Amino acid sequence: MPTIGVKRDLLFEALGKTYTDDEFQELCFAFGLELDEVTTEKQMLTKEQGDVAAAANASEEIIYRIDIPANRYDLLCLEGLVTGLLVFQGKLKPPKFQFVEPAKRQVLKIDPSTAQIRPYAVAAVLRNVTFTPASYNSFIDLQDKLHQNICRKRTLVAIGTHDLDTIQGPFSYEALAPDQIRFKPLNQTKEMTGSELMDFYSTHAQLKQYLPIIRESPVYPVIYDANRVVLSLPPIINGDHSKISLKTKNVFIECTATDRTKAKVVLDTIVCLFSEHCAQKFTVEPCDVVQPDGNAISYPELAVREERISVKRANSYIGIDEPAEKLADMLTRMYLAAKVDGDSLVVKIPPTRHDVIHACDIYEDVAIAYGYNNIKKSLPAFMQIAKQFPLNKLTEQLREQVAQAGFTEALTFTLCSRDDIGRKLNKNIEALPAVHIGNPKTLEFQVVRTTLLPGLLKTLVANRKMPLPLKLFEISDVVVADDSTEVGARNERRLCAVNCNKTAGFEVVHGLLDRVMQLLSVPWKTASGTKGYYLQATEDPSYFPGRCANVMYDGVVIGKIGVLHPTVLQAFELTTPCSAVEFTIEPFV
Repeated sequence: MPTIGVKRDLLFEALGKTYTDDEFQELCFAFGLELDEVTTEKQMLTKEQGDVAAAANASEEIIYRIDIPANRYDLLCLEGLVTGLLVFQGKLKPPKFQFVEPAKRQVLKIDPSTAQIRPYAVAAVLRNVTFTPASYNSFIDLQDKLHQNICRKRTLVAIGTHDLDTIQGPFSYEALAPDQIRFKPLNQTKEMTGSELMDFYSTHAQLKQYLPIIRESPVYPVIYDANRVVLSLPPIINGDHSKISLKTKNVFIECTATDRTKAKVVLDTIVCLFSEHCAQKFTVEPCDVVQPDGNAISYPELAVREERISVKRANSYIGIDEPAEKLADMLTRMYLAAKVDGDSLVVKIPPTRHDVIHACDIYEDVAIAYGYNNIKKSLPAFMQIAKQFPLNKLTEQLREQVAQAGFTEALTFTLCSRDDIGRKLNKNIEALPAVHIGNPKTLEFQVVRTTLLPGLLKTLVANRKMPLPLKLFEISDVVVADDSTEVGARNERRLCAVNCNKTAGFEVVHGLLDRVMQLLSVPWKTASGTKGYYLQATEDPSYFPGRCANVMYDGVVIGKIGVLHPTVLQAFELTTPCSAVEFTIEPFV
């Protein structure tokens, strides 16, 4: 949940009313927000950096830090927050955003080379903007908030804003080799190539986190104007030549992206929120973006769509009983203009409300406008007696009994490395039905475990100094890739136990298996045709040759038991013999 900081006096001036802290907190709560903290710039510097000397000259103007829902991009700046609150209070009607057609549209042409790195781009122009120091800072801060939120730290979308009067269209979006790009970065006096820029900003406090997005690519994205002046090197930095200032009147906005939908959302958000600073309020000048195939698409879209919801269903879901006219008024206060059409409501979704993607989102706004505290508490119309999920109940019962058998329970990570379930267990990771993490952050968490054994062996390694024998167990889920399931994978509840001693102690884990089966009332299969469990000799690279068996139940393999192979122990840095048993408990539910 992002937090924005707004100056209290500016906020109250824009709202046209002065509130006490408690009154404003109540207003925020009614609107679905939370006033997180009342502070000052001086207090923030002292608290966050601990530097009293640096904070000495800081402002003591009161700042409200407000928690904003992560999906409400339209509230991430003072302008959007004020508009939302005024509409909510009925003091302002939801604004209508309009296009202003220029004599000649600005054009941004996407070169086919950009497909190698960031293939999408959108653009727009805000004409005759009047910036104040407060609105200028808000404009910059909104871009930063969007970069951290919907843009996913610039990996999905990177925003560039430029003083249109300092550059000349048409513009081109290209991808070139780093050494072919040369320009003066924002607030710098020296020209640099793309490679030099990467080295220069490698220690920069803010920008160094964005360098890996393109650093290893053979080409870098770059935007030029008609005179080959560099506007920006997305997603790293803009050029100094076109930087905006308080004197800027016409703003050219470009967003490059790996996700076109996110780029359109970001562009709509910026132009809608700051078009109120244009001489002709809430107007935007469209731009033509020429695609690599030659087709031109007009941006921003500023699409307004209609959704139809049932009045009866809205009342039922929320637990209220309000007439259609009242519900329509509530939605209008939430920036969703609505009108009654029979027993339904026709709701207009403006371009600022990209968070509304389903009727459920509209019902939620009705509940917020009505006030959660105003919804009467009531008992359900019918009564049900809950009971524990059978698999979890069996798991809890077995945990207690296995612990009473002398084993200590471990709780290990569900994610592990590829080596843990592959090479270290003498198995080929490619042949395992493992679910791989698409973009793992560390080498320790690359796949979802397909067996509980590696976790217990790593627990043994961490407790090597404990006296022998070490007897550990875990009853938990593994995940197995399965194309027959809806999501392509399924969970499987297993019991795994390991005995570590001076001798392998196969009889210890065999005894535990027998005890568990006894508790489950599963007999040992003594003759063909009888239902029960038994062991069937097998070979497994994780176990010592001739010392491994399948655990069979009703003719189906449910697990394995045996003495672990010395190379497995060596891979996990264990020096004492171990035996293990692992089987699924789901057939016994």
